[in-house]
Amino acid sequence: MKVLKALLIFVFVSGFLGCKEEQPIVIDDSISTFYFIRHAEKDRSDPNNMDPELTQKGLGRAMHWAEILDEIPIDAVYTTDYERTQMTAAPIAVKKNLTVQIYDPAILDLEQFKEENKNRNVLVVGHSDSTPDFVNKLIGQEKYDSIDDGQNGSLFIVEIVGGTTTDMRLNFNCNCPD
Repeated sequence: MKVLKALLIFVFVSGFLGCKEEQPIVIDDSISTFYFIRHAEKDRSDPNNMDPELTQKGLGRAMHWAEILDEIPIDAVYTTDYERTQMTAAPIAVKKNLTVQIYDPAILDLEQFKEENKNRNVLVVGHSDSTPDFVNKLIGQEKYDSIDDGQNGSLFIVEIVGGTTTDMRLNFNCNCPD
């Protein structure tokens, strides 16, 4: 009799639990791609100028970046609040008919930035220290050091596919006139 009662309780509980509504499996199929570049060559003629413009070579490099990124459907462009970063981004933003958005790497909320740019292709123009630092934060590891002061041709690509992050660094030479 005890065995029969236990069996009935087991069947009842099993049947009750079996009626529980199954939770749907959520698959994150989002793809976000971030392109990071350092500003192009800046004018170093006045060492007291903390916000110099680009040199002629830097303007040429900015145009070169616009050519390199021409086939990529960029959805947003971010720069720091400096002339050199905004001038580097300008040819790309104009070509893509986008408004440049200013970001401050010192107070950036990374999770909010990722969420706001989910399923987008984003260009971020920064500096020799802030660019690799931003990339490192996005990939969750200390992989990239500050960019050498003479190096203006690095392109970092970070892709987040369904929560999995990959990254790469490419280098482009520019035969831009001085």
